[in-house]
Amino acid sequence: MSEVAEKYRNLISLVRQIYGPAGAIPLHEPRFLGNEKQYLADCIDTTYVSSVGPYVDRFEAMMCEITGAKAAIATVNGTAALHMTLVLAGVRDDDEVITQPLSFVATCNAIAYQRAHPVFVDVDRDTLSLSPDALQSFLEENAERKGDACHNKATGRTIRAVVPMHTFGLPGRMEGLRDICAAWGIALIEDAAESIGSSIGGNHTGTLGLLGAFSFNGNKTVTSGGGGCIVTNDAALASQAKHLTTTAKVAHAWEFEHDAVGYNYRLPNLNAALACAQLEQLPAFLENKRQTAMRYAEFCAAAGIAFLQERQGTISNYWLNCIQTGSREERDAVLAYGHAQGIMARPAWKLMPQLPPFASSFSGPLENAHWLADRLVTIPSSVRV
Repeated sequence: MSEVAEKYRNLISLVRQIYGPAGAIPLHEPRFLGNEKQYLADCIDTTYVSSVGPYVDRFEAMMCEITGAKAAIATVNGTAALHMTLVLAGVRDDDEVITQPLSFVATCNAIAYQRAHPVFVDVDRDTLSLSPDALQSFLEENAERKGDACHNKATGRTIRAVVPMHTFGLPGRMEGLRDICAAWGIALIEDAAESIGSSIGGNHTGTLGLLGAFSFNGNKTVTSGGGGCIVTNDAALASQAKHLTTTAKVAHAWEFEHDAVGYNYRLPNLNAALACAQLEQLPAFLENKRQTAMRYAEFCAAAGIAFLQERQGTISNYWLNCIQTGSREERDAVLAYGHAQGIMARPAWKLMPQLPPFASSFSGPLENAHWLADRLVTIPSSVRV
């Protein structure tokens, strides 16, 4: 092990103390400690295993209760949820959607599904989320407002939406982003895929913009195997979301009437049952993960390792605990050493403009995003058993 990475040896030992002395330790694996088997058996016994069933309704009601949103619409996965938020926000062919370069590819894929163009604006180093200062600077330099719409002066396209992501569960600066979007006439959509249980000033992530999208993939804090959810406080958008995600079928006892191009984004009752059982355990999961995060934070503070923590006035679910190394070389040394010890640590994603589908996208300066991508390492963060 290199001299630079030596200081991380005790951190890897701490991971072993937390998660066990033997075997590979995944980055984040699900825990099924409650009513999962009972609810799944109920689906099979009642034959409600597909897209209609009481657990879908219950899941949506639970998401409203947890987030405080007025409406929640279940979807088959988080990408489908995010795609639908863009549809609802009016994103169309050749529009632009401003988002962050430090993100999972699903964010940009959803934009591409609408034949729109992602535009990349830098992140803040402490939140890993879209920077209000960078957004304001970008718009002042590159955009102009004409009537109710905002346009990119260089491309001539309409900037229809801004999509920040709450990276690894750390809440972004939604307050600033919301004010900027309101001033420029741009819809604000939250990619809250990773942030169930996170909040800003007492408001759950996903509820501070026009719409929010959550993911319940197998590696999330709570999982439905696959699954997603849209939340909104706009009743009309909620009704439209439910209609379009269920193939735009007009309600009738037997007729098959569809009044728009819809999407088969329905969440099966089986998956919803699993989600309900998991959401029942969310408070315990969050407390368990917070204890692990604080143990990491205490160790890192003593060891001189930068550990990413929630900013003042926010609560993070600490979906993935994240450290910041000193350089790309140090990052790679930590990853190599961790994997040699069976610790499945990961770097951040490759930045979106570095991926072939988005390499020609319009961008502002991305200094922070590149700096972070060279240094971030996520470490095991599962609920302890």
